[in-house]
Amino acid sequence: MESVPVDGDPLLSRGGTEGSVRKGCDPFAQTQRSKLQHRRSRINQQINKEMRMRAGAENLFRATTNHKVKETVALELSYVNSNLQLLKEELEELNSSVDVYQNESEVISVPMIPLGLKETKDLDLTDQLKEFIAEHYGEDGSLYEKEIREFMELRQAMRTPSRSEAGIELLMEYYNQLYFLDNRFLPPNRTLGVFFHWYDSLTGVPSCQRALAFEKGSVLFNMGALYTQIAARQDRLSVDGVDTAIDAFQKAAGCFNYLKENFSNAPSLDMSAASLNMLVRLMVAQVQECIFEKSSLASNTNSFLSQVQMAQEAARVEDVYTLVYRTMMHPPVKDYVPFSWTTMVRVKAEHFKALSHYHAENALCDFTTSAGLELIEHEKVLLQFHTSPPEGPSISCLLQDQEERRKLGKAHLKKALMKHEEAMRIHSLCKILRKMDILQEVLALAHKRSLSKYSDIDHEEDFFETGEAPDIQPKTQQKPEIKNPIFSKVKVTDIFHRLGPLSVFSAKHKWRPAQKVHLERDDGGFGFTLRGDSPVLIAGIVPGGCADVRGVKEGAYIVSVGDVDCRWAKHSEVVTLLKNTGNDGVDIEIVTFQSADTQNTALEKKSSSMLMSSEILKGNKENSRKTAGVSKRSGTSLLWNRKSNPSKRSPNLSALQLPFSAVQNSESMY
Repeated sequence: MESVPVDGDPLLSRGGTEGSVRKGCDPFAQTQRSKLQHRRSRINQQINKEMRMRAGAENLFRATTNHKVKETVALELSYVNSNLQLLKEELEELNSSVDVYQNESEVISVPMIPLGLKETKDLDLTDQLKEFIAEHYGEDGSLYEKEIREFMELRQAMRTPSRSEAGIELLMEYYNQLYFLDNRFLPPNRTLGVFFHWYDSLTGVPSCQRALAFEKGSVLFNMGALYTQIAARQDRLSVDGVDTAIDAFQKAAGCFNYLKENFSNAPSLDMSAASLNMLVRLMVAQVQECIFEKSSLASNTNSFLSQVQMAQEAARVEDVYTLVYRTMMHPPVKDYVPFSWTTMVRVKAEHFKALSHYHAENALCDFTTSAGLELIEHEKVLLQFHTSPPEGPSISCLLQDQEERRKLGKAHLKKALMKHEEAMRIHSLCKILRKMDILQEVLALAHKRSLSKYSDIDHEEDFFETGEAPDIQPKTQQKPEIKNPIFSKVKVTDIFHRLGPLSVFSAKHKWRPAQKVHLERDDGGFGFTLRGDSPVLIAGIVPGGCADVRGVKEGAYIVSVGDVDCRWAKHSEVVTLLKNTGNDGVDIEIVTFQSADTQNTALEKKSSSMLMSSEILKGNKENSRKTAGVSKRSGTSLLWNRKSNPSKRSPNLSALQLPFSAVQNSESMY
């Protein structure tokens, strides 16, 4: 594997040339985040224990006919349900501990909502992989202990990823290795025979499935959750920090959206379509909030047009948070999403609506409009500024009359104060949010600022009744993107590449037991025709030749010559080994697919077209020792219920791929 520099984390290093050396965080490091994750793990285990007790008690209650036993079991069930409720409330409080993931700067900023990682149980696949290697590949599984250990260490490491780009790479590397594991060890309609256990991130309820796709989906969920933590820790008082947060939230939205579109029938609630839809919308809303913060950091905010833009940006943030709130309150999401989340989303919607009216007042009261081109420009902007026309004179007259501007500005500021107070009221209803000092400070400062501004523009001689200010038309200068994960970004080497090229040596292909043949060269050579690379194919047999006499069949693959493994060998390398044999001959090991008839049919139908296509060799990444990323071809294998069109798949596709994963435009007789 190529070397990649890692900044600032002693637990992450690159050493050696093969296999992954990425490591997770030290699980014993007592950081605030690790303590939180340890508490989450403990609560998950307790919930699992209580769930098992409840299941046993319910079975006993249904089975018994003894009334005393029923009463005792019913009492026990009430205790268990009470304990479960307390544990779920404790987990909800953990999910609400958003301050742990925020930037540690002393400057006050609005906190974001990150997700905690899904926890998983320890898993050992050693016996299962060894058995499959012996059964399917005909090799001693103990010879692959190093590879199995490396894979298990990678799984252990991905349970504690660092809160950085290196942590994302670790999760993505494991996700990509699952693609290879799927192809190497999972034939169609068969599992590894083990359960993958993962705890729900929102409820703590354990779920398990035999399907490898559940493991993939859970890793992808954690990828999105880690992006939210990376985004939340950024210093959003700098343009670089805001840009990093925007990018991370957009990638988090992409992970959840990819999960929603490509995986189905997930056993845990946090990976259901409804939950993922809510999470995507929440991420987009937080992106929109960061875009507002970015506009407030712009060098030129002291102008009429910049204040109008900020008012519309704030209105857009309020708009998307209102949508998130409605999504959270829709069944079944409202039954398990943390109450603190729904409260914070509602608080933010009110807060940003207040800010939109505050900046509208700034635009109207703090600046003047000159006659001429500026008046035309400002009038055009203000005509599209409100959702409905404001009461009073025309926009043109309003812009030129400072008193009319003050009246409308005062109406906007009055509405801003009402929304600030509503945000503070909603905030006070949630016990968990009341403990969050930073959010309380943000709301209090914004309210104090608007109150101070109102006292400045409120005149004692104002006898008119302040009118109702229309709402601001939402508008944004930067539309949020949903960035789907790019799995090929992290280059990985198949840990089990020693088994041979994946295009031939995979779980879906069946072949006869390996055959050792002793060949001696005669006047006609060995009596076969070779073609292709990695592995080399015996494309033809000379009748009566040495190979024919020894029982070698057309369509066999050469996996070794003498003591040299030739699974990855090029055509020229195998030829050289055969030519260098002495008078005593040479032992070769060959494998032949069980579906030999299908293979020969494919050879006859496809040889002419494939032999002329030398480009296939250049583009064939599966049959290369070089580091290979999981590319487009991996897409269908990475999912568990992929939405695809079966009619587009050729029924003979797998058969056509068997012998010709890599071919050359020449054959040689030996």
